[in-house]
Amino acid sequence: LRPQRRIVSLHLRHEFGIRTFGYTSLIIDPPNGQMPALTPAGQALAATRTRGTFGPGPFDALEDFSLYDRCVTRGVLGSLLPVIYGNGLRITQNPNAVAISYEMIHDTRIIPLDSRPALDGGIRQYMGSARGRFEGDTLVVETTNFTDKTSIGVNGGGPPNSERLKLTERFTRVDPAMIEYVASIDDPVAYTAPWTLRVMITSRPGYEVLEYSCHEGNGAVHNALSGERVY
Repeated sequence: LRPQRRIVSLHLRHEFGIRTFGYTSLIIDPPNGQMPALTPAGQALAATRTRGTFGPGPFDALEDFSLYDRCVTRGVLGSLLPVIYGNGLRITQNPNAVAISYEMIHDTRIIPLDSRPALDGGIRQYMGSARGRFEGDTLVVETTNFTDKTSIGVNGGGPPNSERLKLTERFTRVDPAMIEYVASIDDPVAYTAPWTLRVMITSRPGYEVLEYSCHEGNGAVHNALSGERVY
């Protein structure tokens, strides 16, 4: 008998790399590791969110798609929390600002370090208005002026935020390859209590943040709308 030829297919992504940590939850406050309950107003906000192409439809207009489907944004936390691919970050700094670029949906946040005042309260942005400062070796970023159109889960889905959200992020380099990221969510409109999560940002030798041509390559909206019409 001839030996059987085995064909092995390997699917590799360049961001794959494993470091394990003894965390039982990404949420570190409250101590039980669970997100506080939504307020009635938070529940009302959640009801306005669409699952987009992750839901059953119908798909009749752009408003039936999420901001993620439409390649608009995943929000601040939605851009950083780990998902199945495109988790790269590029963090750069000059004397006056820090810039954080996210690989998927290609948002870039410019965080001034020059003590300038926050934007006027009438100005609202999907990624908010960030102001940064250093406390010792920790970069502290306080962000306000959010819209109430985004959520703070992975890929910009999940639990909502209101315009009252104040996000406080702390970036602390704990060794040459890792940054501890701690984000505190204070949104009295949407949540019954503030809460805090922690993620370890780790480097990969030779990693390159690739272009994410979302609008140019986006078939989700076109295909869902045309398919709905044919159906």
